[in-house]
Amino acid sequence: PMIETEARKAGMPVGPLAVSDEVSLSLMSHIRQQTAKDLQAEGKAMPNHPATAVIDLLVNEYKRTGKAAGGGFYDYPAGGQKHLWPELKKRFEQPGKQISPQDVRDRLLFIQAIETVRCVEEGVLMSTADANVGSIFGIGFAAWSGGALQFINQYGLNDFIARARYLAEEYGERFSPPALLLEKAAQGEVFR
Repeated sequence: PMIETEARKAGMPVGPLAVSDEVSLSLMSHIRQQTAKDLQAEGKAMPNHPATAVIDLLVNEYKRTGKAAGGGFYDYPAGGQKHLWPELKKRFEQPGKQISPQDVRDRLLFIQAIETVRCVEEGVLMSTADANVGSIFGIGFAAWSGGALQFINQYGLNDFIARARYLAEEYGERFSPPALLLEKAAQGEVFR
């Protein structure tokens, strides 16, 4: 419940677990498998992500593939309101690894902002305006922020980098600041 609650507190219209159910956990699994094959064909390894094990368990062991199949992270009772699958806590909670609500919010916001910077680096996004508008309307980034790159600008590039490094140390390399972000900060620039 904390993940969904903190996502809404951060300004996202829908929590990531609900979005995952809507998209379909089985589709997410298929995309990951195809990506691994494509990367292998290029001689590259698939990056490890902690969600992989959770999705694999939900899809393969618990047969919970998403909303269309009647259950994923949520249960969808006929004629009733959706609710988080009661078994989530029992099967996935790690009491010794509780994290703060602020870290939950920051992990959600920062990973989307970092990935947006990576999309700019790779030429997938050509302008800051496209990145900001697309992040709000395309992936549900917190509208109050003005978009993923504007979030970084408002946070302050150096402060964002410091927080991203903390998140990388605590939660994995995927939070490491991309080279473009480091370059802009070193030059005293923002995303325009």
